[in-house]
Amino acid sequence: MTSSPLAVIWNPTKSDRAVLEEAVRLAFGDDAEVRWWETTPEDAGRGMAAEAVAKGCDPVIAVGGDGTIRAVAEALAETGVALGIVPQGTGNLLARNLGIPLEGVLPALEHVRDSEPRNIDLGWVEIDGEEHAFSVMVGFGVDAQMLVETNDDLKDRAGWLAYVEAMGRALAGTEMTDITLQLDDGEPQELRGHTLLIGNCGMLQGGIRLLPDALVDDGLLDMLLISADGPLQWLDTVRSVVWDNGIRRILGSVDQAVSTDSTTHVSAERIEVRLAAPQMFEIDGEEVGEISSFAVRVQAGAVTVR
Repeated sequence: MTSSPLAVIWNPTKSDRAVLEEAVRLAFGDDAEVRWWETTPEDAGRGMAAEAVAKGCDPVIAVGGDGTIRAVAEALAETGVALGIVPQGTGNLLARNLGIPLEGVLPALEHVRDSEPRNIDLGWVEIDGEEHAFSVMVGFGVDAQMLVETNDDLKDRAGWLAYVEAMGRALAGTEMTDITLQLDDGEPQELRGHTLLIGNCGMLQGGIRLLPDALVDDGLLDMLLISADGPLQWLDTVRSVVWDNGIRRILGSVDQAVSTDSTTHVSAERIEVRLAAPQMFEIDGEEVGEISSFAVRVQAGAVTVR
């Protein structure tokens, strides 16, 4: 660690400051110079992180859920200032993919203190001319938010069965739409589907890998298109997620994502999407409204994480 001031940006709806202060003292010592910022409904952490960088803080520790982590990471992109993560939300998907302790504030802070810096990619999605960062995934349909909110008790007891149950509920209300898809500099493709997810990392709670090829530091974004239409194709989707890209991957029987008639996996640095019908869109599990087109790109090695 450096002698620079330590910044803590915390979401007051997720954590108690007194608990955080004691954990920071135990992890970094009584003499550590710590500066505190509290997120607000209007600013999830981006402005606070930019201010922390301007004041020479390093690392900048984000305490909260995926939304707080995303906002802070966006401000730290290509600054060289390290991001520390103390997961306090429901999904904590970036933390899970990085192996950051999920139980307790102190273990996460000790990880920040003791771990080697690691550069990870950041995704950017452009909507109506405005870019937003994402650290986990964006998309529509059977989406990240639904998966994050899958019953926690069921996830603990049943693992991937919880996701099958949640995906079944969500699929019942989805409708197919025409999609124009362009990968990198390739020719546009005309497809149909009801779910499209693009991610920087792919592991969910319970160790389930929805995007099995996704790595946070490979300089690529991974896409899953689901086009299941009817019970038989739904069963094909379940088999693909649970068996081909789940159990067989764990057993070492396959070493890359398996596509089927109803599930398509691809990787790219840039992806452009146009939709025939507007869809409710999400960024790292946060709804941003209905959109008809968007473009994503990867920023390789954008953020240093401790």
